[in-house]
Amino acid sequence: MAEENGQFVFTDFQESTSARFNTDVQANNNFHGPGLPGLKRRGQGHGSRSWIKIDEHGNSKILELDKATVMRHCALPARDLRLLDPKFIYPSTILGREQAIVVNLEQIRCVITADEVILMNSLDGCVLQYESELCKRLQTNKDQPDGLPFEFRALELALELTCLSLDAQVKELELEIYPVLDELASSINTLNLERVRRLKGQLLALTQRVQKVCDEIEHLMDDDGDMAEMYLTEKKQRKEDFLNNDLYDQPDIFGKNRGAARSAPISPVSSTSGVQKLQRAFSNVSSSKYGSFSASSNGQENIDQLEMLLEAYFVVIDSTLNKLLSLKEYIDDTEDLINIKLGTVQNQLIQFELLLTAATFVAAIFAMVTGVFGMNLKTTVFNDPDGFNWVLIITGLFCLVLYIAFLIYFKHKKLFPL
Repeated sequence: MAEENGQFVFTDFQESTSARFNTDVQANNNFHGPGLPGLKRRGQGHGSRSWIKIDEHGNSKILELDKATVMRHCALPARDLRLLDPKFIYPSTILGREQAIVVNLEQIRCVITADEVILMNSLDGCVLQYESELCKRLQTNKDQPDGLPFEFRALELALELTCLSLDAQVKELELEIYPVLDELASSINTLNLERVRRLKGQLLALTQRVQKVCDEIEHLMDDDGDMAEMYLTEKKQRKEDFLNNDLYDQPDIFGKNRGAARSAPISPVSSTSGVQKLQRAFSNVSSSKYGSFSASSNGQENIDQLEMLLEAYFVVIDSTLNKLLSLKEYIDDTEDLINIKLGTVQNQLIQFELLLTAATFVAAIFAMVTGVFGMNLKTTVFNDPDGFNWVLIITGLFCLVLYIAFLIYFKHKKLFPL
């Protein structure tokens, strides 16, 4: 009865404190005024968001939770939940913590614990597919477990949907970019070049996303400590067993175990003194340290299951990455082919310009001779009626021989094939 009265007093104190805090906050807001519309004041950035909670039996429900509640429930720091904020753009990340796994894979952003998944609610098709597929698998495998703990089944589905989504985007890009490249190779124009430039930008962005997922999985496989941290069910079970054994085996002041004396009435005389409580606290601290060390050792030995799971999806995402690299190589080869064609056309223009320059030089000589003889000069050539014709014939033959000499020189220097 005393405990109930104390609980009521504590509840009343919490309600009065909350009411006083709300009054102070309202007074501060009235004092500071409306402020900038695009900014949030300190303390107002933890608004409630819509989350989807999926338990281990495949039951899902939508909750309105704020950031602080999720942090306390999953024992996560604020920087980890910042990865799940849709207002920020972060690369794909998988973090293993003491009581949860933080997953940020493309559109799937969730926190996985040992017995539930807290998924960021969204209208995206990938999120809806993750929710329905996870509930379906959990309900189907309720009586026939597949050997994987709950957190690994949730993580496996997130990796599977991410790999399938990225692979589908790669296939769609392949179907779009190969015809454009073939058309560009046959007809070089501004429209085709602009389409290839846009598709190449999409290819680079998609390659970076796939590369980040691949690097994240590879980083997890290379770090045994991170993989051991992700065995949430095993750590939870080990912690519960340790606490149960500690409460059962801990002796009282008469040397009897608590498990044997649970049904017996507690005497006021048998209350422990402060020194005994202090000794018990130090004993619990040392036992907890030993238990955590044993848990980490067992985690190091039992990471093969998670490593095989990550390796399977690493092969899938690496194959997708190889498709993108092959597509990039095809684009590079097409660009090289276009550069070769443009270089060939440029060389042909230079050759034609060289021929025109030689012909212009020869024609200039012929025009100079005709111009000289067209002046009023006193010469015996004009005494003969056919003299000027012979001058023209001789000059034309000389110019022709000179032009042929230019061609032979160009051929000798291999300036262009003749």
